[in-house]
Amino acid sequence: MTMSAAKQLRLEGWPRRAAFEHFRGLAQPFFSLCATVDVGALAARVRACPGATPFLVYHHAALRAANVVEPFRYRLDGAGVRVHARVNGSTTVLREDGESLGFADLPYEPKLADFVARALPVLAAARRPAPGLGAEGAALDEQAPLIHMTTIPWLFFSSFSHARGAGDDVPKLAFGRIVEQQGQRLMPVGVEVHHALMDGLHVGRFYAAMQAALDGEEA
Repeated sequence: MTMSAAKQLRLEGWPRRAAFEHFRGLAQPFFSLCATVDVGALAARVRACPGATPFLVYHHAALRAANVVEPFRYRLDGAGVRVHARVNGSTTVLREDGESLGFADLPYEPKLADFVARALPVLAAARRPAPGLGAEGAALDEQAPLIHMTTIPWLFFSSFSHARGAGDDVPKLAFGRIVEQQGQRLMPVGVEVHHALMDGLHVGRFYAAMQAALDGEEA
């Protein structure tokens, strides 16, 4: 895979410069939102792509949205911001013992079929028992940062917060239980991001882009 180049964001003239300077100095600079997406097209998307599962389809949709909405590719770089050309995904996987979790790093591919082909062996490896948390990966581009994701399929939640280490500016996503309400199949998606890098406007664009991907619209 071609290495993903990154460039420095030009802060001069950036409309969010004042917000960036304000929020990056806060002790708790993160905000989170939770909204539902319509997954009514999920079954058809799975049938149309050999090897696909609902899990893989909505992970791909989220990664496509994160790559389309530019601030999800921003990362702090000292007093500046790096803009990456691509982001990949890291997700939690329930292991075969039914009690422990592992991490699986999923390389983003624009086409669902290509994403599924690369993700399947990674997920199979991550499900096997192991002494650590793993982070099984499929030859990820090391220059491309990650989006952190997790799935809580037992709960239809309305809010979600994540554990974070010092200096962690990575966007984090959580997918919940799919339910049927008034003829729609809905899934909650929690999004937690660094406020120095984006605002609610950009998270709203993320949800719109993810919905378009779930519906099967071309990027």
